[in-house]
Amino acid sequence: MNQAEARQGLTRRQLLSRSVAAGATFVVGSGWVAGSSGAWAMEVTALKPETMATLIQMARDIYPHDHVADEYYAVAVKGYDTADAAPGVEAGIAALDAAAQGKGFASYLDAGWERDRVDILRGMEASPFFQQIRGGLVTGLYNQKAVWPLFGYEGESYSLGGYIDRGFDDINWL
Repeated sequence: MNQAEARQGLTRRQLLSRSVAAGATFVVGSGWVAGSSGAWAMEVTALKPETMATLIQMARDIYPHDHVADEYYAVAVKGYDTADAAPGVEAGIAALDAAAQGKGFASYLDAGWERDRVDILRGMEASPFFQQIRGGLVTGLYNQKAVWPLFGYEGESYSLGGYIDRGFDDINWL
């Protein structure tokens, strides 16, 4: 690789080939995390990229929605990538890895063992770290306007006259 290529970073082709070869949900590089499909990526500044990938999977396991893409979970946990939050998050992910009996929570990511990951999370459910992440996800995930249509939520209705004339009695889901 010449110097110009080294400065440029990974090409899209290299990113996709790494993700296919790894068979992982996430591709982790120096300072970034990407979805294995190559459809999204995020820069990581304070956390280790591996920590961010584990945090995204943790978020998916806490609030699982098969129809919601990983990129929305990444946006929900991006706020933890700060110098102030990083030590606590790194320690929490280390505890999560330790709870995985030496295998590391990330090893369960590659294998896709959802039941094992959920059991590990249930074991640390009372911890302040788990409660911090779970609490932050309530607003971090569900307050994203891009996610609302995936759940059938049309947004606030007050500015449009309220719900009485806008589907209040539409109960076709029962």
